[in-house]
Amino acid sequence: MNFILNHKWADGNTPIRQEDAEQLIPRISTMGELNEYEALNILEAREWAFNGRIMTSTDPLEESYVRTLHSKMFDHVWKWAGTYRKHEVSIGCDPAEIVQRIPQLLANTKYWLEHKTFPIDECLVRFHHQLVSEIHPFANGNGRHARMITDVIAAKHGQAEFSWGAGANLVAEGRARRLSGCAARPRCRRERRQAAS
Repeated sequence: MNFILNHKWADGNTPIRQEDAEQLIPRISTMGELNEYEALNILEAREWAFNGRIMTSTDPLEESYVRTLHSKMFDHVWKWAGTYRKHEVSIGCDPAEIVQRIPQLLANTKYWLEHKTFPIDECLVRFHHQLVSEIHPFANGNGRHARMITDVIAAKHGQAEFSWGAGANLVAEGRARRLSGCAARPRCRRERRQAAS
């Protein structure tokens, strides 16, 4: 989902587009509020996903787990949480292919892990890349979802989580990521220096 940012609004105060607001569960009016609601929802989902009982009783390489995790990450915010996208986006496959490509990716990843086709980190990086870049199954939250499910798979295989933000403040992480993308502008360089200190 692409939010059109109006630069006359201060960071976090950008209004949410009407068509996006219609899909929200809580009454949210700014991107800052949306980021906070999503971050809280994601923290709850993380607690669920890494719960010992859930870790032993579920398989993150099952198609239903892919949708359940996304739902748990966004179900307090978006009506479509856990539902595959039905519209074209600039990244990923055609929406009609998602239902075939997800099970194929999951089966491939199981095979790679079971047969040690690649080192485990490479298996997980391949999984993450294909999920977020080649399939991009959801309307929003694909990167955050792909990072969390990859970390869950790593944990299930006795590996440490990747360092791409595990356990970090997700609201601050989002701001840092936005700031890193605008490094060429003088105002952004100043903001990055302030964020780093």
